[in-house]
Amino acid sequence: MSTTFLPCGVYHQTYAQDHAWWQTPFIKAKMLALALILFVVIPMFADMYWISVCNQIGYTILGSLGVQLLIGFCGQLTLGHAAFIAVGAYTSTLLILEFPWPTFMIDWGIAYPVSILVAAVVSGLWSVLFGLPSARVKGFYLILSTMAAQFITVDFIITQYVSQIGGRGQAFSLPPGTIKMGPWVIDSDVKVYYMILFFIIVCVTVMANLLRSRVGRAWVAIREDEAAAQSLGVETARYKAMNFMYGAFWAGVAGAAFAPYFKFISPDMFSLDEGFNILSMVIIGGQGTLVGPVVGAVIVNFLTEVLRPVSEYRMVIYALLIIGMMWVRPQGLVGASNSILAEKKAGLWRRKARRPAAKGA
Repeated sequence: MSTTFLPCGVYHQTYAQDHAWWQTPFIKAKMLALALILFVVIPMFADMYWISVCNQIGYTILGSLGVQLLIGFCGQLTLGHAAFIAVGAYTSTLLILEFPWPTFMIDWGIAYPVSILVAAVVSGLWSVLFGLPSARVKGFYLILSTMAAQFITVDFIITQYVSQIGGRGQAFSLPPGTIKMGPWVIDSDVKVYYMILFFIIVCVTVMANLLRSRVGRAWVAIREDEAAAQSLGVETARYKAMNFMYGAFWAGVAGAAFAPYFKFISPDMFSLDEGFNILSMVIIGGQGTLVGPVVGAVIVNFLTEVLRPVSEYRMVIYALLIIGMMWVRPQGLVGASNSILAEKKAGLWRRKARRPAAKGA
């Protein structure tokens, strides 16, 4: 059912009308204006510093959209999402640098797009090792299992073994001209900007349609009440594992887009702090909506730029901002009013409101 606010009138007489992306001329005008700003104004008039900031925002949007699937649409908490971004980044980079691609695939610019797909699939399959056990637990124990994914993947396997492939030491660098998509060589920040923007559009479009499907509705049912969903025949363990894997799939895409932006990768780029950073974007931006990670990524990245003079206190300020947001507006700035944190706070206030009446009785 549509949640778009519309003037009085007769609407949504068919299923297609109810699920239309742009339901009024005003919404269409807003989206066209946004497209004009993103595709024309920013690349043409922003300097290289702000293009670089936009690329950082785009990369974190891709990462936080996967977290939103877990937290906002299925109610699964995670702190180890940076591990799956690292898997995607290293898989894509190793395929580009080490795999013996046929000459025609390199010349036609097919190698990098294929490496993105492989990186996303590998990241999703790797998450199954942690997603299957995590499907049986919740709350604090789920957070511990995702942290275990972070420590095992990044701190042990990637740092000790994967990063040693090729004798490059800890960091893998990409020579200029290595990244190519079709005839388009990704050799400037503006081209990286367009590439990440394309990935974001594809990701949001696919996720929005998936959330309308049977799988997406099963995730939302689990988020609302897992026991009730299970009583209605939803295989909660299977759907939670699928949710974990699908979130990691898009984390792999984010990791594959990470390498062309930074031109090199190393294990310290995917620390637990990075996972907390991505989580903060979802909480601040809003849960239960695809717009939330976008808003959260913009706010957190701009805060990062503003707080550079006091960067040692950045994580403290983020933590205080999250605490304040959870208390004042737990669903986030643009989150759904029925998000998991908002419901918990509403239940807390309802219990407090009932206590005086019980004493008076």
